[in-house]
This record gives sequence, C-alpha cells and structure tokens, in this order.
Amino acid sequence: MNVPFISPQDAQARYAASLCVNDLAPIRTHLRLLSYNIQAGIASTRAHHYVTQGWKNVLPHTRSFENLDRIAHLVSDYDVVALQEADGGSMRSYFINQVEYLARRGRFPFWYHQTNRNLGKFAQHSNGLLSKLEPQEIVEHKLPGLIPGRGLMMSRYGTGEHPLVVLLAHLALSKRARMQQLAFISDIVNAYQHVVLMGDLNCQPQSKEMDFLLESTHLCEPLETLHTFPSWRPFRNIDHILVTPSLKISNVRVLNHAISDHLPISLELELPASVRLPV
Repeated sequence: MNVPFISPQDAQARYAASLCVNDLAPIRTHLRLLSYNIQAGIASTRAHHYVTQGWKNVLPHTRSFENLDRIAHLVSDYDVVALQEADGGSMRSYFINQVEYLARRGRFPFWYHQTNRNLGKFAQHSNGLLSKLEPQEIVEHKLPGLIPGRGLMMSRYGTGEHPLVVLLAHLALSKRARMQQLAFISDIVNAYQHVVLMGDLNCQPQSKEMDFLLESTHLCEPLETLHTFPSWRPFRNIDHILVTPSLKISNVRVLNHAISDHLPISLELELPASVRLPV
C-alpha cells in the first residue's frame, strides 16, 4: 500500500487550518440573565398575606406547584437564573428540591443549590442557580454575620484568562451584617475583570452599604428606578444585577410577575470577545 508522503511543513499547515475551523465554531455573543426571590413558592401578593398565609412558611400547600410552574415558565426564556429563598426539600415543599424542580420544568440542563439555613424537615433555605450553559466551576462561600445562614455562590464561565464570573447572593436584614458581607464579596469581585453580582441584596441604591460596595469595587452603579419590593406595590429597589464596566448591558427591567413578595429583575448581557461560550 502506498502511503502519501506529508512533509512536516504540510502537517503544520493542516494543523493550523484545523484550529481556524474550530475558531469559527459558533459562540454566544449575548446572555439573558434573571434574578428572582421566589419566596419558596408561597406567593405573598398582599401585605396581609404575611399574617393570613404565614403558615405556608412551615406547612405544605396545594398551590405551591402551580406557583412553581408559573415561575418555571417565566425563567425558561433566560440563560442564567439566580434564585433566592428557594427550599431545598422540606415539609413545606413536599420534600421537593425547588431548584431542581424549576430546572426540570424550565429545561435547564445545569442547576446548583446552596442550602444556607438548614432547619431540618421544617425548612431548607437555599439559593439556586439555573443555567443553560455548563459552568467551569461552582464555589460556595458562607457569608459573615452574627446570625449564620447567608451564602454566596460563585459560578465561572469560560476557560480563558478572563472568564465571566457570576455571583449569587441573598444578604442579611441587618445593615451591620450586610456591610460585613459586602466587604467579603468585594474581595472576590476585585479578583476578576468580568463580574456579575445578582440577588436580593436587601439594600437600595443610595444606601450606605451600596455606596461602600461601589467604592470598594469596580461594579457599576445600579439603576434607581427598578423597584422590586413589595410585589403588589413596589417602591423599594433591593433586588439587583450589578456588572463590571467591561460588560455591556441592555434591556434592564423589572418583570410584572407577582408570584412572590418580590418581582424579578432581568437584563441582556453582551459578552466580551475574551469570553468564548458555545451556542
């Protein structure tokens, strides 16, 4: 059998051509992001519900799956979703991990949950990440505070020198604890160039805590008009999606989707050339 001779120069040329073909593979240029405090599917949509429906924080209720299905339908249009106040599987959720349930119903192939306050069978207070893309890394952090039970989830997308880092947090009700938690988060933000911070930060744009965060990092100032709480008459802007200046955003808005005492917030993110993610 005659084997055709290929010179070393030809072999190198063919290898270089194969790299060019791979570089032309389709990549994502934009991501749609959403952050939502889902209140464990309880659906407090009036102030008096905190009293009349307070039992739903401990006991299961038949409409919880209907509420979760409505949430799943909404989030299915997004690429990366940050969830707060999800239940990781306790009596009030029929021992169903709500993050996993929403991932399956919303057709997200990748999902992760972080249980920050484990009250056994009574409640599994958790953050959750739903993603259409596979993160290269997931790291969980416990946030500081006098009362334990707050966490930060970090997901990294891309393998290059400057990946996209998405941080998911639900901060404390105490101003002092929030300052400690934002100091912790600031150190992580400053370690990367392309960063998104999403979640219920429990502080408004002109608060002392937000001023500290913006002064300590290169995160951009949030829009003041995005009121998310309470869902039935929103006048407070405490749910945020903050980005570093290297990331271009558009279509930032609050969605009129009252299946919680919070409204969800969303935006579209243009990926920098250094972050190459598959379609």
